[in-house]
Amino acid sequence: MIFFEKTYCLYCDGEIIPEITWEKLFLGPEEQYLCKDCQNKLERIEGTTCKICDRPLLKLSDSFRKGEVCLDCYRWEETEEWQGVLTKNTSLYIYNDFLKEVIAKFKYRGDYELVNIFVPEFKKALRQIDYDWLVPIPLSEERLYERGFNQTEALIREAGEVPRLILRRIHTEKQSKKSRMERIQSPNVFALLESSLASELFDKTILLVDDIYTTGTTLRQAATILRKAGARNVLSLTIARG
Repeated sequence: MIFFEKTYCLYCDGEIIPEITWEKLFLGPEEQYLCKDCQNKLERIEGTTCKICDRPLLKLSDSFRKGEVCLDCYRWEETEEWQGVLTKNTSLYIYNDFLKEVIAKFKYRGDYELVNIFVPEFKKALRQIDYDWLVPIPLSEERLYERGFNQTEALIREAGEVPRLILRRIHTEKQSKKSRMERIQSPNVFALLESSLASELFDKTILLVDDIYTTGTTLRQAATILRKAGARNVLSLTIARG
């Protein structure tokens, strides 16, 4: 009889029952971080999505889409200031109630181990994207002190990659407390950590990493700074699409 070491779900603490297959008997079981019930609550983004922000289009009415893009991205691209700033966002999961709670526990309640839930799919996504530097969206010094770690930097490091810490953030009110319009109209909160980085950024493709794509304001603000500093292309990868 084959015995596997007991493992427990990082979210609900229930025992993870490994699926037994011939492949796993020979190669060993893949490391699992969620039980089957919790894993099934994560909704992968699939099917036809907005070619800019990765929002699923199939459930949108025609009035909320313009061809291959959602209405939000169409409006961003209509504005000269934001046109072409963010080339493409890729998101792993839909920001449903379950994922909202997982990210809150990870991000606001300091449960660092939960980062491992997202690492396998994050690594798969990275293999499908061409980029030069991985840049985490930074926290302000105040927010970093409050939380103890930057969740996007943690994700990059736990995936075995090297984050390029080239941006700094001005401390402001939490984005989650702002309305959609307040987020869109808020002044840019990002700057290069050092002005000398501009020469290194020239002609690079940057992949920004954040936890949630909501309105796209945060990513576009960061992308604007990088593009003005000489980056050729700015993409983004997020855990969730809100």
